[in-house]
Amino acid sequence: MTHVLTVSRLKGHIAGQQVIEDITFDVPAAGVTAVLGRNGVGKTSTLKSILGLIQRTGEITFDGARIDHLPTHKIVQRGVGYVPEDRELFPSLTVEENLSLAIRQKNPRLDLVRELFPEVLVGRTQQRAGTLSGGQQQMVSLARALVNDNRLLLIDEPTKGLAPKIVDEVAVALREAAKTAPVVLVEQNLKVIDALADRVVVIDAGRVVHTGPARELLDDEAMIQRLLGVHGEAAA
Repeated sequence: MTHVLTVSRLKGHIAGQQVIEDITFDVPAAGVTAVLGRNGVGKTSTLKSILGLIQRTGEITFDGARIDHLPTHKIVQRGVGYVPEDRELFPSLTVEENLSLAIRQKNPRLDLVRELFPEVLVGRTQQRAGTLSGGQQQMVSLARALVNDNRLLLIDEPTKGLAPKIVDEVAVALREAAKTAPVVLVEQNLKVIDALADRVVVIDAGRVVHTGPARELLDDEAMIQRLLGVHGEAAA
């Protein structure tokens, strides 16, 4: 199997405190790899370490080349899109301005993002991002990552705090996003994982404790309880 990303023995630190201990996993060159685990085990820190947003050691290979020595902007320029937890838009800027700031190529994929998110990218382009609903802000955050041609998308908790109807809409957009580039998805909602994920990586206490097909985990109630501490019908 061809891998677009390989993470080996990754450790991450924030303000001198170690937040991930030993992260090793591969990401296939297509599909959705879901990163699961209880709250506070290091899922977000893993994505930030890959991007160089926090101090890290270990080996990270992207598209056949080592990137663990590179600063964040150089990693992004190589084709890694990032949708952060809690969206992190510029609230005083309009939707159009938030999107424009993310464009880094001559021919951005504006038609694609308008098709995926017509509510905010057709009807609300001049509205300040801070006045949008949570679901609308998430759509703008996803659009910022999708407007460029990326080789990999890192998406952190895209359905967090959203109403069920909006969760379904975001899941549809994520399915379309995965057709454009492989996705590493941190997600708590097992229904979303069931709909989207091909493989799973489970983290506990800053270490990878399980990797494998998503179906294998989702069909095993005992494994879900043991690794995630929830029942299969609940969120992770």
